[in-house]
Amino acid sequence: MSNSTASSSTSNINDSLTLRVVDAQTSAENGRKFTKYKVSVNYNGREWEIWRRYKEFNTLNEKLRHTRSDLKLPGRRLIGDSFEPDFVLKRLRGLNEYVQRISRNTQLVNLPEFIEFFGLNVTPSNESPILTAGASPSMNDNDDSAAGNPNTEDQSTPSDTNRVNLGKTEKTSVKPDDFEFRTCIGKGSFGKVYLARHKTEDTIYAVKVVSKALIKRKREERHIMAERDVLVKNTRHPFLVSLQYSFQTPDKLYFVMDFVNGGELFYHLQQERAFSEQRARFYAAEITSAIGYLHKLDIIYRDLKPENILLDREGHIRLTDFGLCKVMLSSEGREGRTATFCGTPEYLAPEVLRREPYTKAVDWWCLGSVIYEMLCARPPFYSRDVNEMYDNILNRQLRFIGNVSDRAKQLIEQLLRKSPSERLGTGPEDVAEIKCQPFFDQIDWEKLEARKIPPPWKPPVSSPTDLNQIPKEFIDAGVSPGVADQFIGSVTNKGSSFPGFTYVHDADLNN
Repeated sequence: MSNSTASSSTSNINDSLTLRVVDAQTSAENGRKFTKYKVSVNYNGREWEIWRRYKEFNTLNEKLRHTRSDLKLPGRRLIGDSFEPDFVLKRLRGLNEYVQRISRNTQLVNLPEFIEFFGLNVTPSNESPILTAGASPSMNDNDDSAAGNPNTEDQSTPSDTNRVNLGKTEKTSVKPDDFEFRTCIGKGSFGKVYLARHKTEDTIYAVKVVSKALIKRKREERHIMAERDVLVKNTRHPFLVSLQYSFQTPDKLYFVMDFVNGGELFYHLQQERAFSEQRARFYAAEITSAIGYLHKLDIIYRDLKPENILLDREGHIRLTDFGLCKVMLSSEGREGRTATFCGTPEYLAPEVLRREPYTKAVDWWCLGSVIYEMLCARPPFYSRDVNEMYDNILNRQLRFIGNVSDRAKQLIEQLLRKSPSERLGTGPEDVAEIKCQPFFDQIDWEKLEARKIPPPWKPPVSSPTDLNQIPKEFIDAGVSPGVADQFIGSVTNKGSSFPGFTYVHDADLNN
């Protein structure tokens, strides 16, 4: 793509662009150390990676501030070693938030400085592959090209070949015009997430709008249907985000979900570095309850991490993002084994790295990693070098940082056993093995699951629609032009690429 082509095609660049900072490496040049950060770029269905130093990000930021004066990079370290793993990890996460923030700003993405920095003006022949399984595994994050506008459809008429059969609960009368789309609140794997009000119910929801064409191009039909199926089952658990509606138009799928506005646990952990043991215990107990519920449904979550743990306005946790879930089938054996290489690098279990068939025990490994991070401020085996981190996960002995109680250490050590057969929760009792550990002696599980235990901390939100914990960059993006355009009618049931997608909550079936 030439420079002229790039300039002429960037009007909707932020709808087809995904940026993530996924790795860091420290090197030396002329006797001076520096850290480079790997940026994963996904643009218009093409993927590549670039490496940039912090000072290069700083130079870019100074240029972009002429257009957006409130932009801010993660700060420099004034005292201590800037190459310590925990600081590099914190900066990596801060830069990841930064690139996602600027990529959602329509003004910034059209600037020549932005286009050049991220290589959007290079030809496809100059691209390099991104996130191969041998380097840093895919998080299943993809661009959401053509999914940015929740109500605007293409000019084609509804066709059988693009239909998704949504099952017995399909309510074909549900359509985008039933909702008042207020603003963008997030960006998912295959589309954007909007704050929306159902006009007749007067209820606020989070609506994820997904491009059918993109899902087909990425061959992710099974994943998107698995996510929908898990969301439907989540309606019976207090610590899982659940699905209220799912419906479709000729070119998009819609997930209408609970709106949770207390912010990501990842964000709050970044602000405070580590939590008190009391607070970590409360979150760990609610996470344990949620994972145990999924396991009873023969579902492996596979992507437990602070970014996928939300807080509601009261301070209770809600797990979200079920795109990597695996619903185990009876044909897959009594122990429910699978072998797909997926997840997030810092939290991958040893058996996943070894490419061995694995079970629900991978979720308990992730739980141990998250508890460790809540208490020690970083994942247990983290290294800025991904290959070294994988070696740590496979071979290094667990080491604790700071003041961690014996009971917490005992639980974490049992959850982070490298052999899954020796790991806590691997036996037939599953979650019951974890609930009875001394670390959780203070937890009344019946009261916890009835939400009768007051959370140790309450997010600073004033109402169910308060957006102060939602990144401002999402909100500033608003809703794409043309949102008032309406899709009238339904798509036929035959020839569907997404059978069983459409859903309406049981409570609404009689309406």
